[in-house]
Amino acid sequence: MEPAFETTLRAGLSSMCLPADDGIVKQMEQYAQLLREQNQVMNLTAITEPEEMARLHFLDSLALLSAAPLHGKRIIDVGTGAGFPGLPLRLADPSIQLTLLDSQRKRVAFLEGVVEMLGLKDVACIQGRAEEQARGEGWREAFDCAVSRAVADLRMLLELCLPFVKVGGVFLAMKSMHCEEELAGAQNAIKVLGGKLCPPYVYTLPGLDAQRQVLVIEKERETPKQFPRRFAKMQKEPL
Repeated sequence: MEPAFETTLRAGLSSMCLPADDGIVKQMEQYAQLLREQNQVMNLTAITEPEEMARLHFLDSLALLSAAPLHGKRIIDVGTGAGFPGLPLRLADPSIQLTLLDSQRKRVAFLEGVVEMLGLKDVACIQGRAEEQARGEGWREAFDCAVSRAVADLRMLLELCLPFVKVGGVFLAMKSMHCEEELAGAQNAIKVLGGKLCPPYVYTLPGLDAQRQVLVIEKERETPKQFPRRFAKMQKEPL
C-alpha cells in the first residue's frame, strides 16, 4: 500500500486516541491493498485513493468505537459490502466477535479471503438477506450490537437490524448530520421495533471539516415476531 495510507491512518488513530501499533496498521494496509486489487475486477468501492481510503473507510468505521462500548461484544454488520464498518472494528479490537452479513456471494467471498489472509478468528462471513436471517435460531436477538453504514432509509435499516439485537443492546447507524427529516419519520419504527433513541455520537474525521454522526438506538424490549417483514413489504409500507 502507498505511504499516504499509513501516514493518514496513523495520524488519524493518534488524534482519535486509538491504538496505532505496527501490527494493527499492517493488517489494515493489507486489507486496503487487497480491496484495491479486487476492486479492479469487481465493484466493491468508489473510494480508491490511499488517503481517502484511510480516512473515509477505516477511520470513519473506527469512530464507532467511541459511540458505544464494543469491547468483548458480539457484533453483526448488516449489509457490510466490502467489510465496513465491521472489519476495521475487529482489527482495532480483537476481543470483538464479528459477523459480516451481505446478500451478494461475491462480496462474501472477498471478505472470506481477507479474513483468511489476516488469520482472523471469531469472524464469520455470511451470505444472506437480513430479513430472512433475522428469523433464524441463533440470530434473532442474539447480538450485543448491530452496525450499518448502508445507504438506506432509516425506517428500513431499523426493521432489518433491530431484530438481531438483544434487549439491552444497541443498533449503531452511521448517518450524515442532515438527516433530521429521516429521523423524524423513523420515530414510529423505533417505538414499534422495541428501540429507544439515545443521544447521537457526533464526530469529525481528521483532515475533514464536515461533522458526521452515529445514531444510537438502544433495544428496550423484544421486537414483535412479525418483524422484519418481506423486503417488498418494507419498501411499499415503511413503518
